Amino acid sequence: MGDPLKKQSPLRIGVVGTGQISGAYLRTLSALPELSVTAVADLDESRAAAVAATLPGARALPTKELYTAEDVDLVLNLTVPAAHADVAHAAISAGKHVYGEKPLAATTAEARDVLAAADAAGVRIGCAPDTVLGTGVQTARAVLDTGRIGTPIAATAFMVTPGHELWHPAPEFYYQRGGGPLFDMGPYYLSALVTLLGPVRRVTGMASTSRPVRTVGSGPRAGTEFPVEVATHVTGVLEHEGGALSTLVMSFDVWAADLPRIEVYGTGGSLSVPDPNGFDGPVRLFDAGAGHWQDVPVRGGYPGADRGYGIADLARALDEGVQHRASGKLAFHVLEIMECLLTAAETGRSATVTSAGERPAAVPAQPQPGPA
Repeated sequence: MGDPLKKQSPLRIGVVGTGQISGAYLRTLSALPELSVTAVADLDESRAAAVAATLPGARALPTKELYTAEDVDLVLNLTVPAAHADVAHAAISAGKHVYGEKPLAATTAEARDVLAAADAAGVRIGCAPDTVLGTGVQTARAVLDTGRIGTPIAATAFMVTPGHELWHPAPEFYYQRGGGPLFDMGPYYLSALVTLLGPVRRVTGMASTSRPVRTVGSGPRAGTEFPVEVATHVTGVLEHEGGALSTLVMSFDVWAADLPRIEVYGTGGSLSVPDPNGFDGPVRLFDAGAGHWQDVPVRGGYPGADRGYGIADLARALDEGVQHRASGKLAFHVLEIMECLLTAAETGRSATVTSAGERPAAVPAQPQPGPA
């Protein structure tokens, strides 16, 4: 593919995995002129063919052929977490950039090998979530960077639900290695916290598994029982390099709650951040001087963004020769934070995060989409 750090125009994408999340990605990729889906692969070849038929210019290929296809510059890895590393290595070996669903890999050991292989091959690794590139988190970051709440001293992040088996027709992978509330939803919240407050250096935590067996609640397999192999309730405290302390709760064991998604508390006020599983939403500021909450207008982020904007950001970064924001380095740092939380829960001791995390560059305010 020539110079691996020079973007083709548009960046040509081969999609591996056409499960439930693929629809959101494909809608976005089809709408962005800097991206083009040229090939689709899945273990279910008929499903890949059906998806490819909806995408002008795309074709279904066996997975091995997709990796080596001349008209694929980047492989979008939408497989289950346990397969993330294998797919990434196959794509890297073929000289392709990779952008994957979270987590980067099932373990930091696997993820470290993926990043090392990419460095050796001179290709880029990107990883979800890219929700932090939307106007919600980026507006909150702009408020923090202007010092409106003073020095950040603490944050809270809550994601609680009774479990994905209630709505997903094949939920087993959420309860296997690489799954659970922490590995499934934690990347959204942790990527947002790192974007807002910077890297994490130390964590402590506790975890539990409420039920050893769960039941599929919808679809043709409703009523089917399956084993639970991971912690389903995780709580922890993160110490950021800047000194702020974030309290995190991730749970598949809570039927209902009235909790904020993310809040940041500073010496001069507080900030309410919208759900990091989405791209936008209201940002609210409590200024100690004003003494009341107020809505904050959009001050940053890609407006109207959806799943796949991280790939568009990567394509633009290739053109400009700069670092893309939803990077493998950030995803590795988030993965290590999650592993350290579980280690802390198992040992009863705090765990040190050793990776050199980075706070990605801010996304400045962008023109609103649509006609002028």
